[in-house]
Amino acid sequence: MAKKSIIAREKKRQRLVAKYAELRKQLKEEGRWEELDKLPKNSSPVRLHNRCQLTGRPKGYMRKFGINRVTFRKMALEGKIPGLTKASW
Repeated sequence: MAKKSIIAREKKRQRLVAKYAELRKQLKEEGRWEELDKLPKNSSPVRLHNRCQLTGRPKGYMRKFGINRVTFRKMALEGKIPGLTKASW
């Protein structure tokens, strides 16, 4: 599990991106780059990093499910993800 501070930092970035999304879009369309530079750096969507919703793990993230590969496999084997079965042939 990731450190609580790292998870909190990522959530703060998500809130800032959501808060400034409309303003950033408007400033870009109008070409007001000086004002765009004055916005918080963490309000840029480029600074977001995908993390597992359950554990906060940054690597092995699966976009379709929003969790990492380790958690995904564990949940799939326990039958907690509908429609998934372990392949066998």
